[in-house]
Amino acid sequence: MAGTTPTDITSAAKQTGGAVTKNYTGPLVTVTMLFFMWGFITCLNDILIPKLQQVFTLELWQAMLIQTAFFGAYFIISLLYFILSITKGDPILRIGYKNGIIVGLVVAAVGCVLFYPAASLHSYGFFLGALFILASGITVLQIAANPYVAILGPPDGAASRLNMTQALNSLGTTIAPIIGGYLIFGAVNAAETGAESVKLPYLALAGMLLAIALLIKIAKLPHIQGDGEIKPGAGALQYRHLVLGIICIFAYVGGEVAIGSTLINFFKLPHIAGLEEAEAGHFLAFYWGGAMVGRFFGAVALSEMKNANRKYLIIAGIAAIVFGLLYFAYGLNEALIALGLIALNFAMLMVGRFIPNRTLGFFAATVVVLLLITSFATGAVAMWSAIAIGLFNSIMFPTIFTLAIKGLGVHTSQGSSLLVMAIVGGAVMPPLQGAVADFSGNLQLSFLVPLACYLYIMYYGFAGSKVQEEAVS
Repeated sequence: MAGTTPTDITSAAKQTGGAVTKNYTGPLVTVTMLFFMWGFITCLNDILIPKLQQVFTLELWQAMLIQTAFFGAYFIISLLYFILSITKGDPILRIGYKNGIIVGLVVAAVGCVLFYPAASLHSYGFFLGALFILASGITVLQIAANPYVAILGPPDGAASRLNMTQALNSLGTTIAPIIGGYLIFGAVNAAETGAESVKLPYLALAGMLLAIALLIKIAKLPHIQGDGEIKPGAGALQYRHLVLGIICIFAYVGGEVAIGSTLINFFKLPHIAGLEEAEAGHFLAFYWGGAMVGRFFGAVALSEMKNANRKYLIIAGIAAIVFGLLYFAYGLNEALIALGLIALNFAMLMVGRFIPNRTLGFFAATVVVLLLITSFATGAVAMWSAIAIGLFNSIMFPTIFTLAIKGLGVHTSQGSSLLVMAIVGGAVMPPLQGAVADFSGNLQLSFLVPLACYLYIMYYGFAGSKVQEEAVS
């Protein structure tokens, strides 16, 4: 899932006094909870879509407006933040990262609370407004928490810390379909009908967000801030690989979210699996869980670790743990299927020779093939092909980001802001896929919409990510 945003760590450290040598383990553990929470909340949208579609008798494209409201906030709030940064100075640096995080948590909690009146009034538009406010808070969290994590420790370990927190983000996206499916579709709310079943889960989320805000308020976290002055202008746009990278982030987030938003309805199809919503939520967890597992693989494979045998040993160990967990949780059949997909993932890492842009290109090519199988096959083959896409999505977001900001120098932070705005792809592609499904009457063929996104990602990996000296005219 889209969760972390690299920033100009060196510049941030200088602006904040360069205090990066202390032991920040405690603060880092505290802040890491945020990554889990926004991953969990983001993935709950995949449960909301079929639920509200059923409650309000919506066409699929209308139900996909849930993602438009949610990810549209990323674009609008990030755009406003970008404008403020280049005209008035960085707002987060002015108030401090800690206060910025608290603001984001409180705004997100307000959005969660608004689900209660939205359900009481039985208003789909109210739900969309609540989602927009919720996502606005998460956007502020993204802007504040990522650079904060990068600064909490030595600069050389920043990437490692961001990978660790991103893994927690993936854990949130993995368990959200299971817990959300149980709470919203399952026995816990069996006595509640319609939209009423979302009230208690989102009130509970609001309480958790406010509790974390209070914890961060009283915790002894480093108070990091600065004048945040940024010169006017958008010099980052002169870099071709950044401009193409912005499009690539749009395509990636759009494709990933569109697929995840469609899977429960896809698994319900009689000729695919014929599952009920709650059971389909369990298999949706495989999709997001694959991203988490693949992210661990990618972190090891694409690291600067010189000993290749050590890389293989670590990856084999992770695969063994995953196999064991799936075997005890689901049985031998699911564990063996997952192990086979992991082997395919590792094979693509080998083909990519652990080079980021090559690996990105081959992973995207693999997803293209998987989407073709998803679109035209039936039964378990189609179902597991769709699930496997998550495993290959894993490295894409951080890899695209890293390639896009390479060589930007003083324009790195500005480039990062522009890339955050491109997350709006998650607001655009799901309704487009839903519209294709509705108008064609064929949900399965609608997976050709995200296929176009991954074709572009493949291009960016193999060619578009190359740094060129000349500016964009």
